[in-house]
Amino acid sequence: MTIASHPPRRTKRLQEASLMEGPALLMSRIRGLSSQRGLIWFACIPLALFGLGVFNLSAHAAELPELTAAFLANNLFIFICAVLVIFMNAGFAMVESGMCRQKNAVNILLKNLIVFALAATAYWFIGYSVMYGDSVLGGWLFFKGLFFDPTVTPEMVSEGSLVPTVDFFFQVAFAATAATIVSGLVAERIKFGEFVVFSLVLVGILYPISGSWQWNGGWLSELGFIDFAGSSIVHSFGAWAGLIGAILLGPRIGKFAEGRPQALPGHNMAIATLGCLILWIGWYGFNPGSVLAMDQTVPYVAVTTTLGAAGGGIAGTLVSQIRGGKPDLTMTINGILAGLVAVTAGCDGFSMAGAWVVGFIGGALVVFSVSFIDGLKIDDPVGAFSVHGTCGIWGTLAVGLFNMDKGLFTGHGASQLGFQIVGVLAYGIFAIVASLITWSIIGAIFGGIRVSEKEEIEGLDISEHGMESYPDFAASAK
Repeated sequence: MTIASHPPRRTKRLQEASLMEGPALLMSRIRGLSSQRGLIWFACIPLALFGLGVFNLSAHAAELPELTAAFLANNLFIFICAVLVIFMNAGFAMVESGMCRQKNAVNILLKNLIVFALAATAYWFIGYSVMYGDSVLGGWLFFKGLFFDPTVTPEMVSEGSLVPTVDFFFQVAFAATAATIVSGLVAERIKFGEFVVFSLVLVGILYPISGSWQWNGGWLSELGFIDFAGSSIVHSFGAWAGLIGAILLGPRIGKFAEGRPQALPGHNMAIATLGCLILWIGWYGFNPGSVLAMDQTVPYVAVTTTLGAAGGGIAGTLVSQIRGGKPDLTMTINGILAGLVAVTAGCDGFSMAGAWVVGFIGGALVVFSVSFIDGLKIDDPVGAFSVHGTCGIWGTLAVGLFNMDKGLFTGHGASQLGFQIVGVLAYGIFAIVASLITWSIIGAIFGGIRVSEKEEIEGLDISEHGMESYPDFAASAK
């Protein structure tokens, strides 16, 4: 009996598929969809498309007057400033990865890269509305639905105002900065997925709520609190959130021996130094951009920002040399960043001399703060809390001391200093409580937020991502 042979089955090409067959055929060709994780990520696509189709508001075609010079200048200026602030993510990635060990470089770079994508999504979905929406609970809570209306009105053109899309673009860059600060504090031992979840909550809900208290006319703004560009709103808030994560995680293996902190040197100080310079340049979007218009205040703020950074860098270098006998590059880097953070709250109201002094004190404080945090047995791999938390608090309080129109040292009494203290406490308490709750919930749901001991020793690049940052170097060293 002869059995007829069957010709091999030919796989249908995508071009030959019908409209009904096409989606299933396309999905079968995509690698990774056979795994549960791949399916979960793929499931996000229709959800995002549903949000775009149902909730997103399109710009209305309106009759606009002729675009004025002020309108064009203001919107172009803030657009450029937003790009500079976004570019700070590269600086944060370089500083953090350079000051940490080689075996964790990929993990750190990926966290700093994905955090802006996360921030843009969460802030677009709900964060911007929570931060700049309508009041729903006095000056404490704001909301105006999901997404935002990008409509450009004739009044915006005639008044030279920012269009909603440019304002969102600038504000989302600040939101991403707050989440990036957290990354440095929890570096080298946190699970990647759990960090992603926390970043979404921080940018979508926690940061917008507290930011609205000042920048949307909330209760702190009505009180008289001043934080021009975010020493507390952005920097100390992100630092407190990261500090709680660092405490819950515990120190890295080998950081403390017999009660004493041990050095775990970073692997690439050249990259860390370049990152510091990128951050310094990016700060010219951060502080001058907070004027929210291109006017005579912008160059003045740029100069006070420069002087604050200069004072901080000098102080960090001098104090590290006095304490250790030799100047420490890491403290020069952190001193510059500390000066920038410190001057941020009052850069529009400090005199030039005052800005340098505020930055200098910030640069000195960061050196002592790093030792103090180590003394508490808290592992902060890059000194992020000392830079953004300690010096964010100092810069906020410095407004009450050095502001030319309201400062204690400029002859205007202590009332403004009192308002600044209230603001510092408000942001600290809210960040601590909200972050503790959020970190605890994430840990309970996902079975902890720290990688295993084996994974930490091996390095997060291999255990979390299956790749090495410098494979050629590693191969040649074997």
